[in-house]
Amino acid sequence: MRDHVQNPVDGTEIAYEVAGEGPPLLLVHGSGLSRGAWRGLGYLRDLERDFTVVALDLRGHGRSGAPHDPASYDMALHRGDVAAVLAATGLAPVHYVGYSFGARVGLSIAAHEPELLRTLTTIGGSWAPMNGNIGATFAPDWEEALLTGGMTAFIERWEETMGRRLDPATRLAFMSDDPLALAAFFRAAETGGGLTAQQLDDVSVPTLLIAGTRDEARHRESQDAARRMPTAAFFELVGQDHASSLMPVDQVTDLLRTWLEAVDA
Repeated sequence: MRDHVQNPVDGTEIAYEVAGEGPPLLLVHGSGLSRGAWRGLGYLRDLERDFTVVALDLRGHGRSGAPHDPASYDMALHRGDVAAVLAATGLAPVHYVGYSFGARVGLSIAAHEPELLRTLTTIGGSWAPMNGNIGATFAPDWEEALLTGGMTAFIERWEETMGRRLDPATRLAFMSDDPLALAAFFRAAETGGGLTAQQLDDVSVPTLLIAGTRDEARHRESQDAARRMPTAAFFELVGQDHASSLMPVDQVTDLLRTWLEAVDA
C-alpha cells in the first residue's frame, strides 16, 4: 500500500508505503535518498518476510513535499512527519531503522517521543551537532554546486571528493532531488537537530548503533553513544565507509534480527 499524510503543523505531505506481515518496522533513509533506496538495495524484500515494513520519504525527498525554506526542515517537523505516518498506519510503537540523517531523526525521537519506538537501530548515525559535516560528507563546495549546477554538479563534486563513482541506486535517488529543497534541508541540518550529552544519556529506548570502520566520525560517535546510553550496543562494519554502510544488506539485516531477538529475550 502506498499513501501520503500531511504533517499537522505545516501541511507538508509525507509519502510512505507499507508491506509485509509481522511486528511493525519503520525504515528512514538518509540525506538525498528516498524510500526507493531500501527497495533498490534489497532491504524491503528481505525484511518484509518477517515484519510489517513502513518506508517513508523524508520531507524534501522522493515523493514528499519539498519546501525551499530551511525553517521547514526543523528537527521537530521531521519528528512530526514520522508521528503523522505512524498515526495514519496505526502501527506505533515500531522498530525504527534509520540510516545517516534518518538515524539522527530516530535518536531525536528516542529523546523526545520515546513512546513511538519499540527499539532504535542507527546505521552511520551521529547525535552531535553537524556543523561542517555536510561538506565533510559530500564536498566542501556542496552549496555552490547545488545552487549553480543542480544535482548533476553536486554529484560530480561528490564523486571527485570520494575518488570513485556512486552506485547506480544512490545516483538515481539523488538525481531525482530538487536541488533548492536539498540545499534548504542541508542548511537546516548543519545548524540544528543534534542532542546534548545529557539527552543522549537519558535515552532509554533499546538501541543498536552500527557504523563502518572507514566512516571514522560516525564510528567514533556511535561507539561513544553505545557507552553512554543505558540500553545500547555497538557493531562495526569492517571496511565500510559512510556511503557504503548500507551495501552489505545481509550482514545488516542479520545484525538487526539478532539484536531484536536479544531484546525480546
